[in-house]
Amino acid sequence: MDYSFVNFLALLGSVCLFLYGMKIMSEGLQKSAGKRLRSILAWMTKNRFLAVVTGVVITALIQSSSASVSMVVSFVNAGLMPLEQSLAVSFGAALGTTFTEWIIAIFGFKVKLSAFLLPLLAFAVPMLFIKKSNLRNVGELLIGFVFLFMGLDAISANVPDLSKSPEIFASLQQYTSMGFISILFFTLVGWVVTMVIQSSAATFAIVLIMASKGWISFDIACAMVLGASIGTSITPLLASLGGNGEAKKAALGHALFNLFGAVWVLIIFQPFVSMVTWIMKDLFGMGDPLALYNTLNSGASIDENTLKTLTGPMAIGMTMFHTIFKFCNLLIMIWFTKLYVKLLDKLIKGKKKDEEFQLKYIQGGLMSASELNIAQAEREIVVFAQRVERMLGMVKELVHTKTGTPEFNKLFSRIEKYEDISDRMEFEIGSYLNKVLDGKLSSQAKKRVSGLLSIISELESIADSSNNIAKALVRKEEADAHFNEYNYKNIDEMLKLVSEAMTNMLTVLIDIDNTTPEDLMRNYNKEREINNFRNACRTENIENVNQHKYPYKAGIFYMDIVCETEKLGDFIVNVIDSVEDIMRSNASPSNPLDIGELNPEKTAKPVI
Repeated sequence: MDYSFVNFLALLGSVCLFLYGMKIMSEGLQKSAGKRLRSILAWMTKNRFLAVVTGVVITALIQSSSASVSMVVSFVNAGLMPLEQSLAVSFGAALGTTFTEWIIAIFGFKVKLSAFLLPLLAFAVPMLFIKKSNLRNVGELLIGFVFLFMGLDAISANVPDLSKSPEIFASLQQYTSMGFISILFFTLVGWVVTMVIQSSAATFAIVLIMASKGWISFDIACAMVLGASIGTSITPLLASLGGNGEAKKAALGHALFNLFGAVWVLIIFQPFVSMVTWIMKDLFGMGDPLALYNTLNSGASIDENTLKTLTGPMAIGMTMFHTIFKFCNLLIMIWFTKLYVKLLDKLIKGKKKDEEFQLKYIQGGLMSASELNIAQAEREIVVFAQRVERMLGMVKELVHTKTGTPEFNKLFSRIEKYEDISDRMEFEIGSYLNKVLDGKLSSQAKKRVSGLLSIISELESIADSSNNIAKALVRKEEADAHFNEYNYKNIDEMLKLVSEAMTNMLTVLIDIDNTTPEDLMRNYNKEREINNFRNACRTENIENVNQHKYPYKAGIFYMDIVCETEKLGDFIVNVIDSVEDIMRSNASPSNPLDIGELNPEKTAKPVI
């Protein structure tokens, strides 16, 4: 085999073309359908059986279970798909990968897409010059699709041709006569080969070449195919390394699915192979998959036509074995997805150090698709808001904790730590969103990012105000001021109203795209309620001090806390204003979002 350095560079260039095509296609897909992607995914994975079908279809279309499961891992990492549904999709992907093997078994390598790629490019490129942005995005998607498959075609042309140098695997023939040890050995070989080349379909082609030479029997070929099904797990595992705990669980779940399946098939391996042979030979009359090996090793000479005739049943038998194995494994494992989740939770312990700075959804590494990156940021913002809500709960508890006690000091330190965490979260999420803006985004997505940047700023302000209330309580003690029951009652009422507003705000942030005008009005009404109560407290405070119901010094700290609490309501409603802006940017010209001006104070807030 002649394979020069130039051939290697051509192979490297082919891989680069493939990766560039994948990047362009991904960006085009995100820009054309990004904002609808989450609702589509939610519908496709609303139950585990539909999720299985999704996995089968996607893998059959892209002809790579590794790619489809890696995509699922990225969705889990972004918080777009729950772990249980992701496992069901990966189970379906394992079955869908047999579609490629059926193509190889029936047609060989005769199916080529190259004849359709250049004509498709002729349609796609002119779309880039159309004014309508959605059509430009579709054109970009198609160009990426063309480059991707051009890259695949070029990789196939520049990879060393194993069919012309099968002697690489000829040395394995000496290990075929050790009984069940041979089965285990060749299962391991199939596993390792697939891990290296990261394609079970390519391993299947290699096994088919070895079998057509008479080097391995049908059961040995099936063992290699079984090992290849485990080897496909390596790509999702690698993809999950930079992800969060849920992403690692999704990748490990796919690996365990394949591993557990291989274990139970190995236990009943010979009966299972015999069943596949019976189905092939007696049930469907598709030929004997054992005939090729027996004929080649009988010493009889056969012509090329006979060889092709005997190779067909062998290839179909291997595919039948893999398909039946995957289907049976799916029927068994699909009922245990909840147990899988529990097992994965035990194997991969999630970080529960909520008082340590950490990002849950945003991870380092390459930012593959800007629209999905926005979804990751939105999930992280929800985590940010939940932390701020817990901080407010600590403030409510601190109000009724005796100052100077260890309990007060411990709680005050926690509040200060949460405030520090909020500063770092604002910085990290904001920096991440600025990087997203550097990517290729639709105009709607850019407006969405601007709204999200405003939201994190307001959330950090909520944390600052909560910390200010805690500091006011410390200053009150240092000044030897004391509240009476009336002061505490009104402070509790203010904090109660703000907590309700915070809960309403979180409900909106968790599902921005499905927010209704009624949800926004609920928040605006709560803000007005907070303002009215603050005004009432201010008026009564002057009267109470004049009537000596409590000292003037206590009244100062009392109103400091009440007014600071009212600021919390202002920051919360500012978050809602940003959500309203996002909702308006999402509205299409054909279906405008007619929600009017829900917050009359939005453009002109009174200065307090």
